[in-house]
Amino acid sequence: MKNIELPILDTTFVENLIPQKAPFVMVDKLLLFEENKIVAGLTVSNKNIFTSNEVFQESGLVEHMAQSVALYTGYQYFLKNEPAPTGYIGSIKTIQINRLPKLNEQVETSVTVLQEFMGVTLVDIISRVNNEVIGTSQMKTVLAS
Repeated sequence: MKNIELPILDTTFVENLIPQKAPFVMVDKLLLFEENKIVAGLTVSNKNIFTSNEVFQESGLVEHMAQSVALYTGYQYFLKNEPAPTGYIGSIKTIQINRLPKLNEQVETSVTVLQEFMGVTLVDIISRVNNEVIGTSQMKTVLAS
């Protein structure tokens, strides 16, 4: 198993842990990784395809949440020296967006794995800006077979 020091702020390294590629990358930091938990980050920029009028749009925040889950899986596989599988959102049970992040704000998203079974992962997700909860979700992600 590899020993990498967290946080990982190298955007290229983080991008290589997920199947999405530019311009569709919605995570740029891996802040914390533990068994059944990850904290991912994103700095909202005008270069992001989901930023409009200096505000990160709902669809971008939902994708950021999903990619935070993908980062959890990708980092698990990286630590085992195995290629990460591709996955997708199987279902979104709940989602609530309290506000949208603005240009240059740092979004930190905590993903807690509730259950993992045969490639299906059920997670609780909380996104924050400066400790303010801006969105929550519960999703199931599914690994492609």
